[in-house]
Amino acid sequence: MCVDIVSAQASHKAMDPDELTESIRTVFHTLQSLQHANSGIEGIETAAPQENNGSAPNATLNYLRRNPMKSIQRHQIICLESGKAYKVLSNRHLALYGLTSREYKKKWGIPLRTPLSARSLSAQRRKVAKERGLGQHLVAWRAKQAEHRDQQSETS
Repeated sequence: MCVDIVSAQASHKAMDPDELTESIRTVFHTLQSLQHANSGIEGIETAAPQENNGSAPNATLNYLRRNPMKSIQRHQIICLESGKAYKVLSNRHLALYGLTSREYKKKWGIPLRTPLSARSLSAQRRKVAKERGLGQHLVAWRAKQAEHRDQQSETS
């Protein structure tokens, strides 16, 4: 997309190689910042173009490490250890860094009750749980367990 924009610009204006290079760099940074703004990460200064191996650029990762709740986005969660994007941060992935999910949340200041999954996935799971009535089943089970404990304590 960047090349298309710059080539369209160059077709209307004579540009020397230095101007082309600078124009490509400027357009790339602008497109990259727009992409970050659309993914819910606002106000980030982007780094120079890097080889994309599925991980967040250093500037983005540093921003997310300062604001860890922003790493939990609508369609992805970015691991603050590796910088890679996932739908869910599994215990197996966190074990690669010697952390449990609880330790990861404490280390980065994420509330303990916050799920380590993309917001859309959490919403989908919440919807299914409500449709199945899992909350009511849990309340009934807890009441039954409390009643059972009361009977056990009375007979003792």
